[in-house]
Amino acid sequence: MMPDQRKRKLFSVREELIRKSREAALAAVQVFNNPNITFKSEIFIVMMVIAWTYLLHAYYRSQGIEYRHYRQVGSKRKFIRTSRGAHKHWELEQCLDNAACPLAQEVKLNLKFLIGLRHEIEHQMTTRIDDLLSARFQACCLNYNEAIRGLFGDKYGIDQHLAFSLQFSALQDEQIEQLSARKDLPKNIATFVEGFDGSLTDDEFNDSKYSYRVIFVPKLVNKKGQADKVIEFISPDSDEAQKLNVTYAAIKETEKEKFKPGTIVKMMKEMGYPKFRMTQHTNLWQEYDARNPGKGYGVWVEKQWFWYKRWIDVVEKHCRESAGRYS
Repeated sequence: MMPDQRKRKLFSVREELIRKSREAALAAVQVFNNPNITFKSEIFIVMMVIAWTYLLHAYYRSQGIEYRHYRQVGSKRKFIRTSRGAHKHWELEQCLDNAACPLAQEVKLNLKFLIGLRHEIEHQMTTRIDDLLSARFQACCLNYNEAIRGLFGDKYGIDQHLAFSLQFSALQDEQIEQLSARKDLPKNIATFVEGFDGSLTDDEFNDSKYSYRVIFVPKLVNKKGQADKVIEFISPDSDEAQKLNVTYAAIKETEKEKFKPGTIVKMMKEMGYPKFRMTQHTNLWQEYDARNPGKGYGVWVEKQWFWYKRWIDVVEKHCRESAGRYS
């Protein structure tokens, strides 16, 4: 094959990969925003894993990096094929782990969270998790659009095709509490989420590329004809932002110290209970119904549960009384 023909073929395959990647990403968002579908999260995760896989394949191809599985036999590569004879390409996790991966660490963590969640839902039917994990999904979408534009140019962005999803009703405080209760979250999913979040540093956990959280404040327009967007972004150094920051800091100052589940498990191990793991912690709080806000063991913050010191005392007492199981 002549050099020019090779270049044209490489470009053609890259463009096809990008096209399929964009279509998978758009399909994922369209399905998630469809009110008639109740299997949203599961479809979203599968489609976004495909979208990111094709995107990174396109990048590696453009960089001349071999992303097909092979074995080195002497000085030659023996490519691994499927039973039908097709080449086996890297799965998403291997694309992320490669040293040449162009994505930021927090973007990789977000995707590895989705991959782990996909492994869980492959083996067991899930109940409603759409609202509970939507912050991770939103971060995934924003990360994808930023990545495809950064790697291949603004013309490939998908933001121009999407708009905010409209709602028929406002969320009341009671509804938010119901969404946050997680009473129907399968045990395997709850354990996975706690374990993954608990393994992150505070900076990784709070990074918007891992989980995108927004504070919504109702806004009243006091001038006739004044436009009022549903979501309005303000400059971080504006007077409005400074007022919000002061208020938020004041609220944080009065709050109790909070702990992530992974921190509590680590504390128990340091106390001499090495066999107390995330699964045991999940079993314990479910047995106590400890995430019931009325019991005062912890609090929901932006759809994430944090434990108070009072719960740590309960866990320590449990470990002490069951020392034979955990020592």
